[in-house]
Amino acid sequence: MEKLKNKRIAILVADGFEEIELTSPKEALEKAGAKTDIISPAKGKVRAKSGDEWSNDYPVDVALQEAEENQYDGLLLPGGVINPDKLRTNKTAIALINAFWERDKPIAAICHGPQLLINADLVRDKKITSVEAIQIDLMNAGALWEDSEVVVDDKLITSRTPEDLPAFNKAIIKAFADTEKNKA
Repeated sequence: MEKLKNKRIAILVADGFEEIELTSPKEALEKAGAKTDIISPAKGKVRAKSGDEWSNDYPVDVALQEAEENQYDGLLLPGGVINPDKLRTNKTAIALINAFWERDKPIAAICHGPQLLINADLVRDKKITSVEAIQIDLMNAGALWEDSEVVVDDKLITSRTPEDLPAFNKAIIKAFADTEKNKA
């Protein structure tokens, strides 16, 4: 069944994203009928990490500078240690995340991905989970952190680690299926 037929999902990454945190949700979303676009400040291709090792390159579908929230139904923020650290100080990336939020579109983040939500000032009083390494950062930013495989609070969907991907993928498909494009 194609729950996400006619849905378009943005995947925002920089070099150093955790490979499985992009490939597993991307595959699940596409199997459910969605079209996905990798958006990045990287030119032409973006490089993954698998654990501590550099891994494969993935083609960038849309340059970050050209990405527009109104083209998408939802946003996916994979983790990895380097990726969110590069993006969290990128004003264009944070503006894009905020545009999704302002238009009431779901934002899904896994592992270290919620670091971007801190810089976008979206975690205060929200139930969130993440990899343990950023738990204190999220709590200091006002998040109500909990240790669960997936946490859904309004339009934020978060998970801890790659082990949580089955539950995360199921939750994001449900959240993205419940959207209407260009909802104000």
